[in-house]
Amino acid sequence: MTRRTALVVPVPEAEPAVGALRLELDWSAARGVPAHITLLFPFAPPDEVDEVAVAALVASHDEFDYELASIERFEDAVTWLRPVPDEPFAALTRAIAARWPEYPPYEGAHETVIPHLTVADTLINPDSADLGTLVRSLPIRAHAHDVLLLAEEEPGGRWLSRARFALRSAA
Repeated sequence: MTRRTALVVPVPEAEPAVGALRLELDWSAARGVPAHITLLFPFAPPDEVDEVAVAALVASHDEFDYELASIERFEDAVTWLRPVPDEPFAALTRAIAARWPEYPPYEGAHETVIPHLTVADTLINPDSADLGTLVRSLPIRAHAHDVLLLAEEEPGGRWLSRARFALRSAA
């Protein structure tokens, strides 16, 4: 099995609201992945990532403000937060996928990619105190200023931040 990478927008502003839930209910948090919105997963094997090209592509997009405004669920019970606006995330995903078509988002499993921050891989009990706390924390205001390249240490193992690429400064 090959080590994997991912390109994500980190969302440190969400950690106080989602950190404990993610650690309990999202496999990626337990493996070191911070709260994030995925742009492209899986991406190239670690030794094939052209970091200069990724940096140039990311730098051609402006940084932006957004809010995590609502709690949603996919049909498979994944619980997630919706970013508003979501178009800047979608635009980044489209640009990355166009540049590296050999790595379609989620291996092409989904016709439409929906930008989201995963909170739980399973259905959260609607009466859960943790869910109530999360609801009261919304909206979470955030700012996207960079993209992380995450890489597995070994297949199925911990994920580490390998590089950080800055979006174009609005200033």
